[in-house]
Amino acid sequence: MIQPPETIRVSKSRVSCDGSGDIPAALGHPRVFLEIDEHGYVDCGYCDRRFVLIGGVADHGATTTQPDIASGASL
Repeated sequence: MIQPPETIRVSKSRVSCDGSGDIPAALGHPRVFLEIDEHGYVDCGYCDRRFVLIGGVADHGATTTQPDIASGASL
């Protein structure tokens, strides 16, 4: 079974992702900067990590059922 993408709760609406974490940054992906919009979360287009704004509209724990939102995209 494939594990769901990682969800990271953040305190700022502008975040960066380089795919690192359990692996060294050199083995991740290019660093990208993402902006959390009115939906309260954003997904990295490279590794599918989901960044959820603490206290935002999506900060209720059930964001895995919501659609992917890549930075700059709209529903």
